[in-house]
Amino acid sequence: MSDHGAPLGDEERLHSSEQTPPGAFQQAIRRYAQQQPELRQATDQFVAMVTAMLDDAGINYVSVTGRAKSVASFAGKASQTEGGVPVYTDPLTEITDQIGVRVVTYLQGDVAAVADLLAGEFSVLDDRDLGQETAKQGRFGYSSRHLLVTLDDEGGDPAYGHLRGRSASVQVRTILQHAWAEFEHDVRYKGSVPAEDVSDLDRRFTLAAGLLELADREFTAIRDRLQASVGIDPDASDDDPRISGTDLAAFLTAQFQDAGWSRTDHYSWISGLLLELGITSLDELGGLLGSIDAQGINERMDYRYPAGAVRRLDDALLAVFGPRYIGLHGNSHRVESLTARLDKVRATQS
Repeated sequence: MSDHGAPLGDEERLHSSEQTPPGAFQQAIRRYAQQQPELRQATDQFVAMVTAMLDDAGINYVSVTGRAKSVASFAGKASQTEGGVPVYTDPLTEITDQIGVRVVTYLQGDVAAVADLLAGEFSVLDDRDLGQETAKQGRFGYSSRHLLVTLDDEGGDPAYGHLRGRSASVQVRTILQHAWAEFEHDVRYKGSVPAEDVSDLDRRFTLAAGLLELADREFTAIRDRLQASVGIDPDASDDDPRISGTDLAAFLTAQFQDAGWSRTDHYSWISGLLLELGITSLDELGGLLGSIDAQGINERMDYRYPAGAVRRLDDALLAVFGPRYIGLHGNSHRVESLTARLDKVRATQS
């Protein structure tokens, strides 16, 4: 992962990294080095937790990755000074990006959905939209949403309870923003650019950032157009009794027009759950959904983020079939979370 002067970074390239930090900082660095194995394990668990949250919410994303800040990177940051005065008096506490998580999405709207989801699941200590900050300055350039989060004292998955008290820097950006940032970082820090070419390089990166922002908008427009006009795949195989993932995606896009797209593999996954329920055609599914207040169910769930299409269907099936749905083989890994959601639906209905 690259840093880009943001809370989430791979290796900060600091000019002061060759200087020997004062004794107090040497002790902090030694302690940080000793904590590396535990920190790497905690990072993997944060990645797993965020991935599970996104999957459960049905939010579309490209990848979720993480990194524990290296000892060299920590040492470089801890030894920073301003006017001869140390920036950090207690590096182990004040350097907050020791655990970094990156979520890459397809569209800008998904960035906002991920940020809203995280705000509902974690305590947000800081939230910066660097793309908006750049735009307010009338410029094009680095765009990313950076959140500093920590687990709440209550709630959440008990399996991650041991992470309470730890914070993580979560960076959320689209795949186009990610491509720009990674390439710009490599050129800036790994390339050798002659001084006479710097201004032209800056101009070209600015131009590229503007074009990618336009592309992000066009991809969103394409998605919106597809949601307004969908069809069924004529080449779907008759050999599989399940509703095809392609057909289901098109159907749900029309059924839940205010919902975001879900991950491609999630459509096939929930199609398997439909098969367990004996629902093998879109006519059957349409009849089921037509008999319930799907919008009311969504309102009762009171999501802080726009729930994806698969999550909306998941909620509807849970509301209709209750314990039977929870007991399906394909739901064996999430019995506890489904039970909690069912309780929430029933509590608000009474």
